[in-house]
Amino acid sequence: MKIKAAKAILLGAVLGAFGLVGDIPPASGGPNGIYKNPVEPEMTPKLNLGKLNYGFYCAACHGQTAGGSDKGPTFISRVYHPGHHGDQSFLAAPRRGVRAHHWPFGDMPPVPGVTDKQISLIIGYVRAVQKANGVF
Repeated sequence: MKIKAAKAILLGAVLGAFGLVGDIPPASGGPNGIYKNPVEPEMTPKLNLGKLNYGFYCAACHGQTAGGSDKGPTFISRVYHPGHHGDQSFLAAPRRGVRAHHWPFGDMPPVPGVTDKQISLIIGYVRAVQKANGVF
């Protein structure tokens, strides 16, 4: 176990030294899990569909352009980097809900009425927003 931890620390130091993780926003996403003034990605028709679905199902809690609100955290955070919360996590969350574990907002309930197709479009939009804001 100690060897794995040492390797992880060494990898983090090497990546940081080369600037490969330096631009990732902090885990907090800013004060209280909110990322102010997020950059919107260059939109495509498919991303527009994702944005519309995100606006209908997610924005009330996770803020416009995934910046977070007083009801839910930003997705512009290394906490939601695909290496930590992969697309399967984003697919499962609205289906089953999520127990609070990174943020003080409380548990996320399941989202009624959203389909897997809509969730996939939302994931594409959120990943594009993350990329536009330096998460990966």
